[in-house]
Amino acid sequence: METTTLDSSVIEAIVGGYHGAPFDVLGPHLIEGNLVIRAFWPDALTMAVVSRSKRIPMTRIHEAGLFEAVVSGRKRVPSYQLSVEFYDGHALLYEDPYAFPPTLSEFDIHLMAEGTHLHTYERLGAHLLELKGVRGVLFAVWAPNALRVSVVGNFNNWDGRRHPMRLHSSNGVWELFIPNLGEGDVYKYEIKTRYRDYTVTKADPVAFAGELRPNNASIVWNIDKYQWRDAEWLANRGKYNEEARPISIYEVHLGSWRRKDGWEWLTYRDLITDLIPYVKEMGFTHIELLPIAEHPFDGSWGYQVTGFFAPTSRFGTPDDFMAFVDACHEAEIGVIVDWVPAHFPTDEHGLGFFDGTHLYEHADPRLGRQPDWGTYVFNYGRNEVTQFLISNAIFWADKYHIDGLRVDAVASMLYLDFSRKPGEWVANRYGGRENLEAIAFIRRFNNELHRLFPTVITIAEESTSFPGVTRSTSEGGLGFDYKWNMGWMHDTLQYFKNDPIYRSYHQKTLTFSLLYAFSEKFLLPFSHDEVVHLKRSMLDKMPGDLWQKFANLRLLYAYQWSHPGKKLLFMGGEFGQWREWSEARSLDWHLLQEDPRHEQLQTMVRRLNALYQSEAALHEDEYSWNGFQWIDLHDYERSILSYYRRAPDSDEKVLVVLNFTPVVRHDFRLGVPDPGIYEEIINTDAAEFGGSNVVNQPRQSVDLAWHDQLNSIELTLPPLGAIYLKRTNG
Repeated sequence: METTTLDSSVIEAIVGGYHGAPFDVLGPHLIEGNLVIRAFWPDALTMAVVSRSKRIPMTRIHEAGLFEAVVSGRKRVPSYQLSVEFYDGHALLYEDPYAFPPTLSEFDIHLMAEGTHLHTYERLGAHLLELKGVRGVLFAVWAPNALRVSVVGNFNNWDGRRHPMRLHSSNGVWELFIPNLGEGDVYKYEIKTRYRDYTVTKADPVAFAGELRPNNASIVWNIDKYQWRDAEWLANRGKYNEEARPISIYEVHLGSWRRKDGWEWLTYRDLITDLIPYVKEMGFTHIELLPIAEHPFDGSWGYQVTGFFAPTSRFGTPDDFMAFVDACHEAEIGVIVDWVPAHFPTDEHGLGFFDGTHLYEHADPRLGRQPDWGTYVFNYGRNEVTQFLISNAIFWADKYHIDGLRVDAVASMLYLDFSRKPGEWVANRYGGRENLEAIAFIRRFNNELHRLFPTVITIAEESTSFPGVTRSTSEGGLGFDYKWNMGWMHDTLQYFKNDPIYRSYHQKTLTFSLLYAFSEKFLLPFSHDEVVHLKRSMLDKMPGDLWQKFANLRLLYAYQWSHPGKKLLFMGGEFGQWREWSEARSLDWHLLQEDPRHEQLQTMVRRLNALYQSEAALHEDEYSWNGFQWIDLHDYERSILSYYRRAPDSDEKVLVVLNFTPVVRHDFRLGVPDPGIYEEIINTDAAEFGGSNVVNQPRQSVDLAWHDQLNSIELTLPPLGAIYLKRTNG
């Protein structure tokens, strides 16, 4: 080999792929009045520097493919390209990645170092860029403890020696601009760690697209090119998401809602034409998507995320998903996505042990492992980790115009002993079980997201009695807009599983929810979790013969839609799916043709949604006693509940009577708050819904006090039925 000014140890580090500062060696350097240019290409036969004025052959200074050119008497670096000739005879002219300056500003570096950069996705990841008049891709990744990080892909034969990156030591970010790459290029980061020479290839934590499983590389994508058409929706989003508006959510797993030819996924574009019109026709105001961030295992339903910034490639490209959200907004449907900041999977290409250290997770398994799911737990005490998560939440609202985040598994974040036995967890600094760092993170997440996007809602899936989940952070709360009412869901389903003959002994199971209904801003969920793992479908949970099962389910939904709190129903529940849900197959849409009762149930849910939106009494005040009043909660011997919902602004009322037994109740007297004619606006036993058609004609109230009301009407209560009544005159 030819002589060179480089030390042999430096040369060995470059060709061996473990030099942590490649810009100190490769690219152009002015040394003692000379211009020195070095390049490494293992497959090269010869290399040369090509400028406007001349072609300068490079000298091979190591047999592995390290080349050097020395030009005497130069005081500046000219524009140049590198020419490489290969052993098979073909040649290539390319821009030298090591001739380009760093791009991170001092301000970005400072914010990222202290963990306060709320838009890290604008700096980390892979970004199409024009630098010094040359188009290419800028890569940047946080890996502060790595010995060396390289970009690898098809463009360099996945050789980690070819494109090692520049380290910003003050914040642990590595970056490299690679000319002539573009959208669609596949890449990973090869990380040589300081841990026992452990080397691993990782997907980009901030990649905007990823390969379809089982492949797991990241894909360069320009997420800024889509032309949005939803400016009017975003300007008016507050009126769709505000507390006084009806929010009725259709929860969907995109891969199993419906399939083409019985097996093929619908794409995001297919869902525009199939799912959105259906949701609109059914009268739901919002769609909630089980996690759509990239994940390797179908059976996780998306809850074990490896690509937090990439919509899953199962159903199309990032642009396709943007088009889906855009089309939802055009149809005046809000989009909520499940967001999973509680844990992440142990897949090698994911976040775990990222740079040879426990970077994103706790090193102590009592803090860093989630035993229920076999996953890692984020280290919420590390500023850069909470920065990553908060930036990710902001990203979905910013780049994808998402209208709400439903935060998964909040209870597992709040408590250090969640699903852990004594000795398997570590107490906080005060000796308690609360995860103080996670609580601080949740508050900051809600503060920052609401500050930047005031009309985006956040929803907590939180199953404990932790206080103030939906109270503002300024008042000591967590700052969520809504909380899933898991207690109501559990008690209600437990009550309905009882044979009606025993329900008189369990009336308090239903009435108990009103003791705490206004302690939080609750959302009433019948979610995917209730129709899997041998829990049976919503219809199959109901007791009795086939007629009673349908009647019970109609009654259940009428109770849900009239109870204070926003509504959520998992797909399939609206038409009476018989089988438990599975992510591996479509819903059983054929039932709608095979048995009219399924279509009749679907019709009733559509009617409930229409009433929920049209009747202010059902939605205007769902979070105080101003919107709810018991008429009679003590008629347990007959298993009857009655109450009314009220709109405080107009004093309009909707009266609700629920008969939880299959017995027709004749001559039932109901106290009413105002004199007048009362008319049924829905009766779940109506023939059009598949019932026995025990219905009531309009009833004139009489001046007879009943149920602590000054007036009353006489009704016939349908079996296993619910009726909503409204006064039609003064």
